[in-house]
Amino acid sequence: MWEYEIGYLFFVLGAGFIGAFIDAVVGGGGLITTPAILATGLPVATALGTNKLGVVFGTFTSAYTFWRNNRVDKKLVMKFVPLSFIGSGLGAYLVYLLPEKLMKNIVVLALVVVAVYTYRRKDWGDVNKVKTFTAKVIAISVFFAFLLGFYDGFFGPGTGSFLIFVFLYLGYNFVFAAGNAKVLNLASGLGALLVFSLTGSLNIPYAITMAVGQIIGARLGAKIAISKGAGYVKPLYLTVTTLLIGKQVYDLLFK
Repeated sequence: MWEYEIGYLFFVLGAGFIGAFIDAVVGGGGLITTPAILATGLPVATALGTNKLGVVFGTFTSAYTFWRNNRVDKKLVMKFVPLSFIGSGLGAYLVYLLPEKLMKNIVVLALVVVAVYTYRRKDWGDVNKVKTFTAKVIAISVFFAFLLGFYDGFFGPGTGSFLIFVFLYLGYNFVFAAGNAKVLNLASGLGALLVFSLTGSLNIPYAITMAVGQIIGARLGAKIAISKGAGYVKPLYLTVTTLLIGKQVYDLLFK
């Protein structure tokens, strides 16, 4: 069986490390970890559940690092945590009931808009310029916290990048946006993981191996993001978003 071959476990370990490092800084780590787990030949539901269990450890590590270094608007994000958790659980539950191709089309379009808008705003995310939280801004935040939580449970890739974009729109710099996104990403990950666990969609050997790589990569990625600042994070954010677009377009055209 694949799950007992040492060489393949090292492959999953490496994918977990690289994915967590990227995800801690700009999101999009699922671009690496999800294909790695799927390559093991596990059933899709089991692969997604296994990936989610491993990724949760990395997300917790990076979220804790940002939190401990005061790069999270704690008062704001804690209000949205329940929405991300509930939305993700619903997304995981409905994973087979909605047309996946429709979701992929929407994701590609949204990622293109995110990339173009971020590129054109040259000074966007360099400093904190948090807007006044009017009823309209709060309503938008609530909507996206639930929607992206649902998306994370249902499909996943790009969730962190979308969350960062939302927090940039609200006026946070790239480092605070990444920190805020990690906390909500953790909530959505736990919501989806609960459902995958209840349905038995987990492979423990792979999940534990992935978790080890995730913890190391997430810790390193978050520390570098905090020390390097927006000048380092923004180019990487645009690079990962572009790769996400390419991956989704490839899936639509050739799969």
